[in-house]
Amino acid sequence: MNKKILRIVLLGAGVCAAFLAGCSTHPSPYSGFDMKPYGKTPDGKAVEMYTLHTLKGAEARIITYGGIVVSLKMPDKNGAFGDVVLGCNSLEDYEKATTYFGALIGRYGNRIGKAQFTLDGQTYHLATNNGVNNVNTLHGGIKGFDKVVWNARMKEDSAIGPSLILTYTSKDGEEGFPGTLQVQAVYTVTESNELRIDFTATTDKDTVVNLTHHSYFNLSGKGDILRHVVTIPAANFTPVDAGLIPLGNLQPVAGTPFDFRTPTAIGARINADDPQLKLGPGYDHNWVIDKKPGELTLMARVSDPDSGRVMEVLSTEPALQFYSGNFLDGTIRGKGRWFYQQHAGFCMEPQHYPDSPNQPQFPSTELKPGQTYKNTIIYRFSVQ
Repeated sequence: MNKKILRIVLLGAGVCAAFLAGCSTHPSPYSGFDMKPYGKTPDGKAVEMYTLHTLKGAEARIITYGGIVVSLKMPDKNGAFGDVVLGCNSLEDYEKATTYFGALIGRYGNRIGKAQFTLDGQTYHLATNNGVNNVNTLHGGIKGFDKVVWNARMKEDSAIGPSLILTYTSKDGEEGFPGTLQVQAVYTVTESNELRIDFTATTDKDTVVNLTHHSYFNLSGKGDILRHVVTIPAANFTPVDAGLIPLGNLQPVAGTPFDFRTPTAIGARINADDPQLKLGPGYDHNWVIDKKPGELTLMARVSDPDSGRVMEVLSTEPALQFYSGNFLDGTIRGKGRWFYQQHAGFCMEPQHYPDSPNQPQFPSTELKPGQTYKNTIIYRFSVQ
């Protein structure tokens, strides 16, 4: 048999076997990918689920609706692979959810105050979907990038791992944002037990862009995340008002519950008598990472004493939103019939500062024609 044909046959057999194994804790002998239908949206658009897996057994399942990571399996200290992200049981549940489980976030991640900003002398009014009296814009608006169906194609690199390439065209005026934005998000599961996301975007008109990823992680795969230990190399964070919009200044973390420069359990100070924590309620703030602009650096490290899993977050972005799952309230039944209570998961979202279009002292999120927006996020897993 021709060697090329033999390789394709073996890869196909491995992919099928890995998919049929489903929740198996044993690594697949092949790296590669699989695709299957995942339902249709109310307007009839087909949604697909892609499974990416490596030789070592790491696996991610991603749907084209919202670029959502519905499952991410990584090994624990005993070598057993388990799902480390929260999520829903069906496309219909994801469509109804307001939690952004596992989603690709845009056109502008986080909040824009009063749902408006001025660019080139023109004021743009955005969709309102968050805040006191619902006056702010959160994560791109009512129908952000988490609620659209992306075009998909696969790419395999035996030296790195399988990739899913998602593309979407956000039309001029969508959710109030100016410019037609061409967006690409490349998800890669690497042989180093990483989930890597590479964003690029171009525009035909001056606009603002802030893309990120919104998985809720639980490194134990059960219970709450209050015993997870977090390190964030940031000397400052951006304090917020009652609507969680930055006040415009940087506040030192020293002497506050926001100091994670040394490893600290999430639950150690989450109920401290601190006015910023009460606004959360809990952690839902932006840490300013001590780094050079555009440099791929470590943004956070999280470890779980029970499973032994460690997750490092690396990014080229200037800041990190750490959210401790404050608004989960037990009303959502997720995977495995698990009702997600408060603090069932945490988010680490590398991004630009919230409300940057209205805060000229913050790093700019403006993108002009001829420029290319680039952003890399890596979630790297290991054990201790």
